[in-house]
Amino acid sequence: MKKFLKWGAIALLVFFVVTQPGDAAGVVRSLGDGLVNIASGFSSFVTNLA
Repeated sequence: MKKFLKWGAIALLVFFVVTQPGDAAGVVRSLGDGLVNIASGFSSFVTNLA
């Protein structure tokens, strides 16, 4: 069952990227921006500890 769900998720991801490349790029950009914000906040937190 896990194998089926994994392959199903991969197939859905590929389908999304092929049919909606602009939206897929927007999702990736949003995830990247979120990771940058998290890293920046963590960096500020550690800097303020000193």
